Amino acid sequence: MGRSPSSLSTLKLGKLKVVRRQLLQHYQHQPCVSCLAGLYGCQWKRYQRARAQPGECCCSKLECGSVGLILVTFCMTLVLLYFWSEAKNDYNDFDWLTFGALGFWFPWSLVVLAIAAVLFAYIATLLVLAVCLLTKGQRLHLHWGHKLGILLTLSISISATVVLSDLWRQEWTTLLLSLQVTAPYLHMGGVTLMTLLSWPVAFHFFRMNKRVRQAMILALYLAILFALYLVPLGMYSPCIKEQGTLRPPPALIGHRGAPMLAPENTQMSFQKAVEAGGEGLETDVVISYDGVPFLMHDTTLRRTTNIQEVFPNRTSSLASMFTWSEVQQLNAGSWFLSRDPFGTASSLDLDDQARARNQSIPTLRDFLDLAADHGTLVIFDLQRPPKGHPYHDTWINRTLEVVLNESYIHSSQVLWLPSEERQLVHELDPELQQTSGSWASLDELQEDNIVNLNLHYSSMSQEQIHKYASVNISTNLYVVTQPWLYSLAWCAGAQSVTSNAVHVLKALQRPLFLMTPKRYILMWTLTDAASAALILLVFVFHWWQDRGLPFWSDSRQTNEKGPYSKFRTELSDVWSVSSVSVRGDLRSQPATPNLATIAEEATVRASRQ
Repeated sequence: MGRSPSSLSTLKLGKLKVVRRQLLQHYQHQPCVSCLAGLYGCQWKRYQRARAQPGECCCSKLECGSVGLILVTFCMTLVLLYFWSEAKNDYNDFDWLTFGALGFWFPWSLVVLAIAAVLFAYIATLLVLAVCLLTKGQRLHLHWGHKLGILLTLSISISATVVLSDLWRQEWTTLLLSLQVTAPYLHMGGVTLMTLLSWPVAFHFFRMNKRVRQAMILALYLAILFALYLVPLGMYSPCIKEQGTLRPPPALIGHRGAPMLAPENTQMSFQKAVEAGGEGLETDVVISYDGVPFLMHDTTLRRTTNIQEVFPNRTSSLASMFTWSEVQQLNAGSWFLSRDPFGTASSLDLDDQARARNQSIPTLRDFLDLAADHGTLVIFDLQRPPKGHPYHDTWINRTLEVVLNESYIHSSQVLWLPSEERQLVHELDPELQQTSGSWASLDELQEDNIVNLNLHYSSMSQEQIHKYASVNISTNLYVVTQPWLYSLAWCAGAQSVTSNAVHVLKALQRPLFLMTPKRYILMWTLTDAASAALILLVFVFHWWQDRGLPFWSDSRQTNEKGPYSKFRTELSDVWSVSSVSVRGDLRSQPATPNLATIAEEATVRASRQ
């Protein structure tokens, strides 16, 4: 039996529905967009998201505010991460600062670094997702959970920056110094980022139908871009210099010896520094209650000895209030293995670990004799005993007595740092190298017979270093541990640096960043030129695509503009398929409303997408 016309019509219409469904499913199957929208706004389903139609804004005013908040938070987390990354030179100081405040040791500097990195990665990921969605033409909808996360991240970043700035204001100077090394690479990174952003900017620029909005977006983008292009004009770095003008590398002075390889201010530490190539040794001197100068940096013995075990009731007492016989009872090495302040204790072999575990506190005489044996320079800070101490008024004389009479070191090896009674000290021994701990005019320095300056690295100035070197005054910078900072001191012309990492810096054959002005200008101009060319190509491409022009001579000219022309063209095929499929069977039938309904529904579905 043959089928009736009505049953044939039903069959054809059923096939048409299948064709329509398959065609729509083709456009609904967007795994990349689904993943982006799901991560950004938890819109995993196709019906939950929408494309921005040509001429429409990519997001509502609320979502524009969310994007702005992401940008602000991104900048704050970037500043925090960069600030703390460049402060690595002083992580050990920060950890001991927290030890003094909390009473127990923990590498809090690494915790802060990890938190800053996680916060930055989170915000950077959201920013990348937003840019990718804009590139795909999707309307932005940030999930409320992310909005809370952004506010929390912004609060943490601002609070951490404020607290760290209050505790370590000088670290902002370190950050500025780091830009003298990293600025060329940061410039290249910023230009590259702006070049990548040109794609979504151009995409939405040509889709907008409001001139004012177009002008605002383009003006903002170009303002940031040209600012980045011109940043190198205001850059200064001592490491950009003519070939052949680089001076010899600064001499290395072991800060309390080699505290990465042995317990600080111990004989083992000083021997390790000499073995690593150190040309000088730095320490701190305290005078015991019975007049024996010994080596100790802190005012108390709590941090670097086992005083809690030996004298549990005197952990807060000043080191100078102990007699030498009491000091000799303390162990000055076991803490190094248990706390591992630099994370290097595990690298020691078993013999060195056993040796470190049994270190004691040395006297100033032991320290000077070791330096005399190896022919190294010495420099030390001298703590004045408190009032009521037997040597409160004669501390300079007692120290000089050890240097001149009890030790066999030559006076010319000693960089005399204490400023008290300097004239008297110079008269007693003119061969001592008088050293000042602060900047001063040339007349003042020469009047005090200063031949060395011992300055914090944050006061580094190539101009000042060269000015003092012209009158034979050398500059020593402390405490320089990171290779980039040592490279900067090298380029600036410093004669020596005090370092915790003599064994690391000694291996540097040249500064990490060093180039001639011509080479730097070439790198700068090529980067900017390549970026400008790529951005121009991107804008031309989107302009060409928006006009619906062919990309090559054999390609067909499209009549509709914009990224939706292909979608509209293939949707029209639904009507073509329907008309071809049922034309023969419906030729004698009245017009069926269902067919129009299907086409209308397909059109509605397409417009929603």
